[in-house]
Amino acid sequence: MEKIAAYLENVKKIAIAGHVHPDGDCVGSCMGLYLYLTENFPGLDVEVYLEEPREVFSFLKDFDQIRSSHDADASFDLLILLDISSRDRVGVVQDLIDSTGKVLCLDHHRTNEGAYTWFYNDPEASSTAEVVYRFLDPEKISEKCAEALYMGIAHDTGIFQYQSCSPETMCVAASLMKKGIPYTWIIDRTYYQKSYAENQILGRALMESFLFFDGKVIVSVIRERTMKFFGVTPKDMDGIVSQLRNTIGVEVAVFLYETEWLEYKVSMRSKDYIDVSRIAAVFGGGGHVRAAGCTVQGMHRDVINAIARELDIQFREHDAQMREENDEKDDERNSECL
Repeated sequence: MEKIAAYLENVKKIAIAGHVHPDGDCVGSCMGLYLYLTENFPGLDVEVYLEEPREVFSFLKDFDQIRSSHDADASFDLLILLDISSRDRVGVVQDLIDSTGKVLCLDHHRTNEGAYTWFYNDPEASSTAEVVYRFLDPEKISEKCAEALYMGIAHDTGIFQYQSCSPETMCVAASLMKKGIPYTWIIDRTYYQKSYAENQILGRALMESFLFFDGKVIVSVIRERTMKFFGVTPKDMDGIVSQLRNTIGVEVAVFLYETEWLEYKVSMRSKDYIDVSRIAAVFGGGGHVRAAGCTVQGMHRDVINAIARELDIQFREHDAQMREENDEKDDERNSECL
């Protein structure tokens, strides 16, 4: 695999950008690459564009260099898109994709099928931060760059607990830890710690959640008026769906919050066998097998019913597969007895 330097020929000005509503992996991969380029290629003019990230990420070096908009006449030799899942998920530089001569996209979402000058997508990777690491020279990664990449990996693996976390992921994390980063502090500060308002809205979401599909699915809905009452924004919704997923007996967690009148942001997580990216794709969204999302219009009851229909299809498929496997095992046992 070629390193990032191979894509910088005749390049002087670079823009790095991620997806809308940037999460830990998006911010970590964007800032990690930004720091690597600015520290190792001082002749480059590098800018990073993200919708205003959460304040919890502000410990990252050069966090104050993040731009949430660009000049109307902005132009770049190379646009690097990270963790976007699909072209329509690109944030504040959406209009620069077609006007920039060279576009490099690094990702780990199987729903990303866009056309770019260069495209490297590994759906088996734990995170885009892990993918970015492969394009860097480990010897040239600074401590501050390592902090950003480690945070990205930690967030998208649920602190190294999801199935996407591979032995390679752990080796990459270990390599970053060797740079001397405060890895336990990063996890505690950016993943576990919550503001009082975030804890309140989490409590409300848990208290008003409900189960169906014989306890295999848990759903919670937060209306816009509730968000206003608690003084929270979409940024404060992070982590709620994962907490719902921790409920014993639950295979799928579905969390909806109202972004505007009759429009809901839907986040879904699964544990073992439901492919939530299939469901998200039906509604124009995307993501991973075990973590995906979409935006859906309509009354929240109608949205939940529509998602339930898609869940029912997969539960039936799974039940049929289990019956088939059990029948095969019974046949094997019977043949052994004969």
